[in-house]
Amino acid sequence: MKTIIAKEFADQPQFAPVKGILQACVHCGFCTATCPTYLLLGDERDSPRGRIYMMKAMFEGEAVTQETRHHLDRCLTCRSCETTCPSGVEYGHLVDLGRIVVEQKAPRPLSQKLVRWGLRQVLPYRSRFGPMLKLGQLFRPVLPQVLKQHVPLSVAKLVAPKNKHKRVMLSLPGCAQASAAPNTDIAAAQVLDQLDITLKVLDKSGCCGAVNQHLNAHEKALSQARHNVDLVWPELQAGAEALVITASGCGATLQEYGYMLRDDPAYADKASQVSKAAKDIVEILRQEDLAPVKLSLNNARLSKSPSVGKVAVHCPCTQQHAMQLPNEVKALLDDLGIATAATINDHLCCGSAGTYSLLQPKLSHELRAQKLKDLTIDDPQLIVTANIGCQLHLGGAGDVPVKHWLELLVDQS
Repeated sequence: MKTIIAKEFADQPQFAPVKGILQACVHCGFCTATCPTYLLLGDERDSPRGRIYMMKAMFEGEAVTQETRHHLDRCLTCRSCETTCPSGVEYGHLVDLGRIVVEQKAPRPLSQKLVRWGLRQVLPYRSRFGPMLKLGQLFRPVLPQVLKQHVPLSVAKLVAPKNKHKRVMLSLPGCAQASAAPNTDIAAAQVLDQLDITLKVLDKSGCCGAVNQHLNAHEKALSQARHNVDLVWPELQAGAEALVITASGCGATLQEYGYMLRDDPAYADKASQVSKAAKDIVEILRQEDLAPVKLSLNNARLSKSPSVGKVAVHCPCTQQHAMQLPNEVKALLDDLGIATAATINDHLCCGSAGTYSLLQPKLSHELRAQKLKDLTIDDPQLIVTANIGCQLHLGGAGDVPVKHWLELLVDQS
């Protein structure tokens, strides 16, 4: 569509992509059929097309109101619309830029600013989030349900392998997953160990930047990206084969490092290479000979009774829409002989969406309730997913336990 970007934005390099993204949209409306908030609310302003109209007006210089901010806030950034769009509109990049402007032109109330600031001070830091989580787990039995659902039960930790192999891949512990679901990365290390691959943990890594990116603190997100690039780059130069992703929310951000740092001459090339090296572990396993894993699973089935039963596979938005890996986990589990349950509406978001479940609880809970219905139509005994946020969100409601799918591949006795 014809777009004339206002001078105040046209003169700023960070907004350079806006015009091309807006012009790619032909307003066909295909995106409305797969937008979770539009399907739930039926309001055009809560659809990608409606939000694009609002952002177009904003970038052309029209007044920005709290109403604009309200509807952009209600966007999950699940990017289902990108998968549906026949014109290749990069909606995720556009809404990130739109939120920068909205934050400036329609300032938030102090209460909202404080909540967002508090989340940014805790969630991205293992040294802060971990102790607070342990405190929450200690008092979990007496917490009200509204808080209890956000505090996962503590689990007995698996044992990390100690073998060293010639093949080496890398792991960034991240923030929430390392404390809330420590067995995910240990399970990854155990599975790769069976394939004669060492998973080297880069303990000095921090948050991938997703939390600050979600909360519009872009400069802080870029700083965290640079820190992680500085850690990963020399390891890749030394021969590490890949940066292994076990949380697709982090993976989607890591794969964006090249884009995020494209205008930084000191980091652009290195960030691009790190992004290319970042692989979801399902991608890695699909390219390996999994005979040792199959043998281990078969031995476990012979020694244990009863089996886990049917497993419902939840594919996070970040894995299927951002990383473009729909159905890969289910296909791998099927190949390994694990019974997967039928599910419906797999393309729709569960409502977790980073900090969305904390900032938009009503919509988030409605989306979760629908997702749990869609995941349990075949009476599964377990739900598995590929992202820590989805795991905690889904596990905080429903009667069916939720785990990371990697835990199905290791002995937890």
